[in-house]
Amino acid sequence: VEWLVESGGGSVQAGESLRLSCKVSTYSIRYYCVGWFRQVPGKEREGVAVIRVGGGDGGGQIYADSVKDRFIISKDNAKNTLYLQMTNLKTDDTAMYYCAADSPDCYVRPWSWSDYKKWGQGTQVTVSS
Repeated sequence: VEWLVESGGGSVQAGESLRLSCKVSTYSIRYYCVGWFRQVPGKEREGVAVIRVGGGDGGGQIYADSVKDRFIISKDNAKNTLYLQMTNLKTDDTAMYYCAADSPDCYVRPWSWSDYKKWGQGTQVTVSS
């Protein structure tokens, strides 16, 4: 059973946009922290954007500094799908992008990728200059 299935990756020129999607099956993402991470060969997986749930302020979206003002994370609870709208892409954004779900402590440690219990297979994003 594929819990999370990403799509939308591809090859683009710097400055262009892409939208990634992550269809989640089997359980509702309404009640779970969900996020996007990325990884390049030889480097550790890094957080890109997370939608948190819980906490006194209800959670909300957070972003890595490198993608702030360029990427937007969102989710459609009715479709049980997570999105990442990426604009003004840079060559440094080239990576395999993964969606992740269900971190029990994501409000406190949203970027701790090893805490997330469910992962997609990844979708490649390549940005050329």
